[in-house]
Amino acid sequence: MAGRPLPAFFLPLLVLVLSTASVTSRFVVEKSSISVVAPDHLRGKHDGAIANFGVPHYGARFSGILFYPSTYSSSNMGCDPFTSPFKPPASSSNRPLIVLIDRGGCLFALKVWNAQQAGAKAVLVADDRDEPLITMDAPNEETEAQAYVEKIDIPSAMIEHSLGEELKQALAKGEDVVIQMDWSGSMPNPDSRVEYELWTNSNDECGIRCDEQMEFVKNFRGHAQLMEKGGFTLFTPHYITWYCPPAYITSSQCKSQCINNGRYCAPDPEMDFDRGYEGKDVLLENLRQLCVHRVANESNRAWVWWDYVTDFHIRCRMREKKYNQECAEQVIAALNLPVDKIQKCMGDPNADAQNPVLEMEQKLQVGQGSRGDVTILPTLVINNVQYRGKLERTAILEAICAGFQESTEPQICLTQDIETNECLENYGGCWHDTKTNISACKDTFRGRVCQCPSVNGVQYQGDGYTNCEAVGPGRCAVNNGGCWSETRNAQTFSACSGSELAGCKCPQGFIGDGHTCDDIDECKEHLACKCDGCRCKNKWGGYDCSCGGGLVYIKEQDTCIARSASRFGWFILLLVLSGFVGISVAGYVFYKYRLRSYMDGEIMAIMSQYMPLDNHNNEAEPLRETSV
Repeated sequence: MAGRPLPAFFLPLLVLVLSTASVTSRFVVEKSSISVVAPDHLRGKHDGAIANFGVPHYGARFSGILFYPSTYSSSNMGCDPFTSPFKPPASSSNRPLIVLIDRGGCLFALKVWNAQQAGAKAVLVADDRDEPLITMDAPNEETEAQAYVEKIDIPSAMIEHSLGEELKQALAKGEDVVIQMDWSGSMPNPDSRVEYELWTNSNDECGIRCDEQMEFVKNFRGHAQLMEKGGFTLFTPHYITWYCPPAYITSSQCKSQCINNGRYCAPDPEMDFDRGYEGKDVLLENLRQLCVHRVANESNRAWVWWDYVTDFHIRCRMREKKYNQECAEQVIAALNLPVDKIQKCMGDPNADAQNPVLEMEQKLQVGQGSRGDVTILPTLVINNVQYRGKLERTAILEAICAGFQESTEPQICLTQDIETNECLENYGGCWHDTKTNISACKDTFRGRVCQCPSVNGVQYQGDGYTNCEAVGPGRCAVNNGGCWSETRNAQTFSACSGSELAGCKCPQGFIGDGHTCDDIDECKEHLACKCDGCRCKNKWGGYDCSCGGGLVYIKEQDTCIARSASRFGWFILLLVLSGFVGISVAGYVFYKYRLRSYMDGEIMAIMSQYMPLDNHNNEAEPLRETSV
């Protein structure tokens, strides 16, 4: 990983291969342009060495007001947090701050982090001596440093001592100094296709750096595959290897870390020869990943390397003791790649002979053209220029897009709204149910992921690669929850129970694991109709019992009784029915004659108050004679 030192006992055993001839290792300092826009007497263009951390803006320009925090700290080196946020000059309050800090006293990354926390949008570190520019490297794997180094998201660069002194003098006089940082010439862009390499490692137990590397691979996968499929880029993975000096080939260290009689080696994953996996385990997986890319490229599917590396990291972790050939070949098969061709590409690791694939890797580690030797992991080389900065999805995409000739950039460089459509082919190598066409494959801007889905409110759970199982209420409504189900003669049985939140269990009358269920022959197994004189007949999902000799079978007691014995029961039943009919008739008569008469009387009494009857009128007022 980047800047990671090898332990003392390991260094004499593994010699980094630089070339077949004896040459001196060559490190190239990648540069950006630093222009002083104001004041006029300082106007000019200078070089700045791009830092190996933070986010350089390849292909872009950035300008701001220069600020020297002399009143914000006891030292201008930025090794301690600044006591308060930076305040730019009133005349330039709308300009972003580019903070100038002196070299020395602490890690470069710590200086930039403290400045970022105080409001800096970019940092220039002035060298404290007259010398050629150097690259400000990321710190080694120190727990304290890792707490902040990956949070740095601003660009930074080192400038020469003489330029730093001129800038500080101008600021001391109260002059406004305007700086432009320009990365437009830092990335070559000769044509409409970008060629880039990722120098990586399959080891997943090397700490924070390995985790960051895999996080980048997973997040950048969608972008990489889209550009590769469209023919916009040519991507190649690479892996650093070492060799064991002849005098140490028979040592236990070389035997555990090397293959092909010491020709190709990788460090022990845990840096402990007495436990865990060995360096040669890592080397073999590195070789397998190289061959996955080569074989996939033969069928114009080179982009599938990103899927393999991601899936292998998820499914075949060292900590789960699955970092092995068997797990790797399961991933290869799931992605529709030919296992036999990949094995042939890998060759025989025990042979005392050169391996063509690894031999080529060692040669490619040597600097070519404007690129220096590859000595650290992980790193990207884009258009033969080593990328500086942290491995982060949008930062790398910006750097790759800067490598296209102007106006030839693909759409992905102009918008973040992308769709990979990887699930259209073989469900992306993820789990799927052929009966319902439900799949765990999901397209995202990062590429496809194998994630058990939620369908019609029913959630599936599993690893997403080989299995997904419906869980929770309502799961039986979707393909019977993935359980066995069968219908015969209009009768259906299922191993999915709505009362259970998960799992499959064969229903009563059947036996199996819930995914396949077979009818139990209760008669043959003597599980039913055990009474004397009982006769058993098996049927699908159950059985029927009967009795001979005119006897009647009683299921609850599993017994046969004489039919005459039931006459008393019939008599009781008839007696009860007769009583019920009698009560009903009596009720009807009561209603008809008693209750009805009472209601009629009440109604007539009420009506008489409002409508006098004829006989009442005659008694109250006799007719009078009238004379004419």
